[in-house]
Amino acid sequence: MRLLDALGAGASSARLQAALAAGARADPGLVEALVERCAIEPDFFVRDMLTWALTRLPREITVPRLCAELCSERARARSQALHTLSKIGDRAAWPAITRSLLHDADDEVARSAWRAAVVLVPAGEQRGLAADLVAQLGRGDRAVRLSLSRALVALGEVIEPALRSASAGADPAVRAHARATERLLRDPDAGFEPAVEEAIRIVALGPDRAEESGC
Repeated sequence: MRLLDALGAGASSARLQAALAAGARADPGLVEALVERCAIEPDFFVRDMLTWALTRLPREITVPRLCAELCSERARARSQALHTLSKIGDRAAWPAITRSLLHDADDEVARSAWRAAVVLVPAGEQRGLAADLVAQLGRGDRAVRLSLSRALVALGEVIEPALRSASAGADPAVRAHARATERLLRDPDAGFEPAVEEAIRIVALGPDRAEESGC
């Protein structure tokens, strides 16, 4: 009971210590309290420790409970459950990674869904996942676009046909994002900012003029 109380303590340092103790104890009876705390915990470091504590528990207990959390009305609950599922890495959770989560209106939930999906996607499903992710090119701010590009690159060469199609689309923001992702796929060490800058120049000039100018 002292441990459960400490998970809700006012000081984040106390909550962090409680999450650490829960992970060290690895008591399956704590799964409900840990998942519930994830849904409302404001501190990033405490949430990360709660996730670690959940990864220490038997996955046959944690995975079904986390999958159920994906239907929560709380965005943080959905996001943290997805993050934890990606850390556990049990592909039994794949059916719970729905298109509605991949396209969630909340950027943090969507980003967590993208990361979880590329970890959990089974063989033969990568192409369909790539199409879902490519459909969101141009979404959000720099951080969101970088997350999406990284998720796509993690899928490998299977993304190339969908990226080529997006690169020829009507929306310049989508075209630039697609080209930046293509460059990252070819050269992961290039960095996102240079890839975006090059892609914007190519989209603005057109491929022929960009080649003439040395872009």
